[in-house]
Amino acid sequence: MRNNQFAIQPTTPAERQAELKALRLLPDDWQALTPKALLKHFLVTSHPAAKTAASANQWLNGLAATKDQSVMAWLTSDDPLTTPIFDLIALQLLHFIPEVDYQVTAPVAAVEKIRLPLLNPTSWNVATVTDAFYQLLISRNNNGYRYLDQLVADGALAWTYQLPAAEKPLIFNGQPIACFDPATFIREVVYVETDLDTDFDGQADLVKAEIIRPVESNHGLKVPAVFTASPYNQGTNDAWGEKVTHQVNHPLTHKLTSDQAPAELPFPQPQTYQTITGEASQATETFSETPSYTLNNYLAARGYAIVYAAGIGTKDSDGLQTCGSPEQTASMQAVVEWLHGDRQAFTDRTSGQLIKAAWCNGHVGMTGRSYLGTLSTAVATTGVAGLSAIVSEAAISSWYDYYRENGLVMAPGGFQGEDADVLAAETFSRTKNLADYLKIKPTNDHYLHQMARAQDRKTGNYNAFWAARNYRPQIKNIQCPVMMVHGLNDDNVKPNQVKALYDGLKANGIPAKIILHQGKHIYINSFQSLDYSEMINLWFAKHLWRFDNQADEVLPAVLVQDNYTPQTWRTVNDWDGVKTTHFNWGTGCLTPKAVEATTQFFTDGHPAEQYQAWCHHPNQWQQALLADNGSFSAHFRTANISQEITYRGTPHVHARVKVNADHGLLSAFLVDRGLAKRLTVSPVTINPRSLRAGFHFGSDDLREFKLASQVSPAKVISFGHINLQNRHSASQVDDLQPNQFVDVDFPLQPIFHRLPANYQLELIIFATDYQMTLRGNEPLTYTLDLANCWLEVPRD
Repeated sequence: MRNNQFAIQPTTPAERQAELKALRLLPDDWQALTPKALLKHFLVTSHPAAKTAASANQWLNGLAATKDQSVMAWLTSDDPLTTPIFDLIALQLLHFIPEVDYQVTAPVAAVEKIRLPLLNPTSWNVATVTDAFYQLLISRNNNGYRYLDQLVADGALAWTYQLPAAEKPLIFNGQPIACFDPATFIREVVYVETDLDTDFDGQADLVKAEIIRPVESNHGLKVPAVFTASPYNQGTNDAWGEKVTHQVNHPLTHKLTSDQAPAELPFPQPQTYQTITGEASQATETFSETPSYTLNNYLAARGYAIVYAAGIGTKDSDGLQTCGSPEQTASMQAVVEWLHGDRQAFTDRTSGQLIKAAWCNGHVGMTGRSYLGTLSTAVATTGVAGLSAIVSEAAISSWYDYYRENGLVMAPGGFQGEDADVLAAETFSRTKNLADYLKIKPTNDHYLHQMARAQDRKTGNYNAFWAARNYRPQIKNIQCPVMMVHGLNDDNVKPNQVKALYDGLKANGIPAKIILHQGKHIYINSFQSLDYSEMINLWFAKHLWRFDNQADEVLPAVLVQDNYTPQTWRTVNDWDGVKTTHFNWGTGCLTPKAVEATTQFFTDGHPAEQYQAWCHHPNQWQQALLADNGSFSAHFRTANISQEITYRGTPHVHARVKVNADHGLLSAFLVDRGLAKRLTVSPVTINPRSLRAGFHFGSDDLREFKLASQVSPAKVISFGHINLQNRHSASQVDDLQPNQFVDVDFPLQPIFHRLPANYQLELIIFATDYQMTLRGNEPLTYTLDLANCWLEVPRD
């Protein structure tokens, strides 16, 4: 294991001593003890199974102080405390494996290799023992969480559940600890009133919200709320989604400059609102379980109220599913407004009994990945009061770039044929209440029909439908700090989504952090090598609890996972590189030097049997493309690079190209070429259900990327596509004549990639992308004018 901890708050000796006393670990007479006696006190007091002196001694006899002595034997000897002894004890407490993670005779070297934040003092006294044990408590164990959290999960601090509300939360190293009893959590439901009428019934839409909060919030402790806006929360219609998925195995067609999609159906303003009949102090509806995010479970045990809402068009709420529209954003914004005290909600759908979020301190954070993170971003762009921080994971910042690209219909990775109307149908969970669904079915069917026309799969152009679902122009309205998390290999919500958000935040001076990992479309809160949950806890403690814990200064601005060395993370100040390398395209080569003027062509048609096989197995197509000898693609490679280079930022392609038809597209892959063991495509489970959010509460699998067991010759690190009829913009159609050379410029997906020495960078130019574009199998011939083609890649 290689430990990477970024959520460690700098503390003074006095602060460390005060925090240890608050946890009842540091005795009042600690300065009168010997270093060995104090260490024994820490060990025994923190061990939950040490109920008697005999059980404590038995446990100490099972721990080794040296290769020849148990801790119990050492404590009764005259041998002094040394760093090797402390480190060996620490490695055992942190569940590292002898002769695998460390050698018993060399514990200090192991601590350095694992990168544990333990002390290495020149001499030991009671002050250094106190500081050393404090550092041990904030060190992460082999199961991916801090030793303090291990003790909590083992029940050593269950006594904190009984503390008065006024004494909570308990803070250790700048973060709330899990001192709230999950067995006593309040689970309640409210119905937030919006200013929307998306089901055309004249009545203001109500949105159901499910809340999990500590019982202490009923006893004077005002807590912050962490809100996850999830259209999936109340169930999905997967069979519906499959049924309405669009056909993609057909050719691209010529577009006319006059082509224009119909306008989207507007929604009316509500004519009436709920009649208020009174006010209740308690909710009247509860729930047992709700689909949850394990990071939220972690936060719940630390005193944050957790709120889930699926929004309009979902079970027990009103309205229609509109897939990223301003109305969907407004329905989630309304929940934030209620939590902040600026909007009304009711105990149920009909009684008119108002209920307030009197338990909330007025500070709301938002969390979630993909659609959930997208709505976090969308709500933030409204500038709504009370939204104090968001964690935007794998989030969409423009829905056009999710379902389209440069005038092309485009699939998110793994979902060929999906579109906005398909996602709306899948998440329309009002179907789960049959009587409600039958009532709204005609309205929903009509809406989905017009939505399918407005999204315009015919041309793939940017239009008013997509402009309404583009959050980037409103980034300037964001008032709260933003934590972005994104996979550099995410082909579903692609990296350009977060890069646009990152650039917009930076341009507008909005406080932001970004974490770039090597995954695809995943959560990273269960990684062994990174203290992600602690980072979020520290950051939310600053912005939601309002503790002065230096989180903004402690956490890195840009954190990037290395693409070759497992469990390695790099901190930098900016995503973009400071230089740009300009590559010309020669025959088979990619070079900064001038090249001879020539042309190169490739064709895009395949035998029917091969075409059908690739339609059913697009990964086979990609492998064939990487190995192609130039029959249906053009390959350009650099020479072996002489020294390691990190490419970071957005590559750009310029090409002069013609096609023997009045329509066509150009696609590009940027490839890392070199025979090597690369990181696994997905994280590998190291220890199932070993991550625990608290005492008898919540668990998750411990995961990590590992090196693949087999070498591979290449890896696609970026890609891009463009319709040859959208040479100037995604909204403008340009005419195209057969065999007419045209110039196109288009960005590839942003990268942060380390290319080792003696490897090659390769650019592959082709047409049909079987994983993402329409698949027409037309035998078209594309010709590149290489003297007018180039690639620009930013780098360190």
